Amino acid sequence: MLEAIQKADTLIEALGWIRRFRDKVTVIKLGGSVMEDENALRHVLIDIVFMETVGMRPVLVHGGGAAISRAMDEAGIVPRFIQGRRYTDEPTLKIVEEVLAYQTNEAIARKIEDFGGRAMNLNFRSTNVLFGEKLLLENRDGPPIDLGFVGQVTRVDRSTIENLCYAGQVPVIPSMCIDERGQKYNVNADTAATAVAQALGAEKLVFMSDVNGVRRNKNDPDSLMHSLTASEARKLIESGAIESGMIPKVEACLDTINRGVRKVHIIDGRLRHSLLLEIYTTQGVGTEIIRD
Repeated sequence: MLEAIQKADTLIEALGWIRRFRDKVTVIKLGGSVMEDENALRHVLIDIVFMETVGMRPVLVHGGGAAISRAMDEAGIVPRFIQGRRYTDEPTLKIVEEVLAYQTNEAIARKIEDFGGRAMNLNFRSTNVLFGEKLLLENRDGPPIDLGFVGQVTRVDRSTIENLCYAGQVPVIPSMCIDERGQKYNVNADTAATAVAQALGAEKLVFMSDVNGVRRNKNDPDSLMHSLTASEARKLIESGAIESGMIPKVEACLDTINRGVRKVHIIDGRLRHSLLLEIYTTQGVGTEIIRD
């Protein structure tokens, strides 16, 4: 009986958050560390089905780096990385399109439906919603750095995504875009998710990572900071408390907040039901970054 009462208390705690976020868009960026763990992926997708069922409007943006690397290895193509980004030549682009935009994208949509939800894969074979241009990296010591067929999103087909959300479907979007001439590009999944969240004016953007959030000590999971204002996050970057790979993620969070998204979350997607725990409980399990 006590266990049953505790479950009821949890539902009552969640009720306030469910009512608050009803009809609000949440963009979820699904990264490789979660997608490579079949059990973790299952729990994340079940969480997304729950969110849609209780009235939220989840939008899923995903990458697929590990699967792409495996396919390149099978094809005998050696991957190249420049400043942390995959150099994409023409053979690599074909693999990215097949593995990311089709195999992975369509498999995720099928899994959501297997778990009782409704989903629509949005790729070049169905309906593309990300449009962009070639990306050149700035280079202080010379001309811009060419990454091959790597792009950045300049426009998002907002109406298609919103119509699917209103119809009770989960849009599933691969991190690729196409330009006005029909050239396709590989896109960093974090920046693609950020572009989608900004275009939709999302209530939340959730980065599902392999760390539990922003820590005061990067090696100590117990030093997790559950909530940060934008100015506090900037101070932590300046002081060196936030460093290496977490810096671009937090900077993307700050840029997203500046463009109208109310909250950005960084959570460990490998933790069972971390998405529900972050959104529907008072304390949460990751770090939320909010406006000052």
